[in-house]
Amino acid sequence: MDLPSKYLNEAVEQFASLPSIGKRSALRLVLDLLKRSPEEIDRFSNAIKGIKENIKYCENCGNISDDKKCVICANPAREHRTVCVVEDIRDIMAIEATRSYRGIYHVLGGVISPMDGQGPEDLNIPTLLTKVREDKIDEIIFALSSTMEGDTTNFYIYKKISPSDITVTTLSRGVSVGSELHYADELTLGRSILQRLPFESTFKSK
Repeated sequence: MDLPSKYLNEAVEQFASLPSIGKRSALRLVLDLLKRSPEEIDRFSNAIKGIKENIKYCENCGNISDDKKCVICANPAREHRTVCVVEDIRDIMAIEATRSYRGIYHVLGGVISPMDGQGPEDLNIPTLLTKVREDKIDEIIFALSSTMEGDTTNFYIYKKISPSDITVTTLSRGVSVGSELHYADELTLGRSILQRLPFESTFKSK
């Protein structure tokens, strides 16, 4: 794509580096920005700069936060001894949108995927095991995507915590096998949380 300005080209390249944004979509976004006032452009650029400089990760669960603890972990009304294990922050947003869950979360930062060179040591598993050892959890809910990688990760963590007396559950299979959790509709996801199953029953039946 030949553009008449090196500045326009650089802006398009940066937008196109974002997921799911092609060159044509990037150009459309940049041209829209050109129509905006300098004040609007300043607010836009400051917002982008601000997320990098100011957003933190919750020291307790790994969720994004403006403070050391996210608003969920800092809320005394949440059930702090029930922990929902998720792959990334988008899954927290999806589950929170259902308004069906009152516990807290634990963000792994991915799943075990040998094809992608990602093993258990690359995930936020040690802090979860520490919580288990310190007897801070009554129930762990596995809410990873229903993929081979998600199931492998579930089973790996289950084997690590199985000597404890903690209740381990998983979402009911309302969420389609092979799909990403954050793409599930709110009603289906909410029912899957409320109708969760003992994790042990899911692999014994296979």
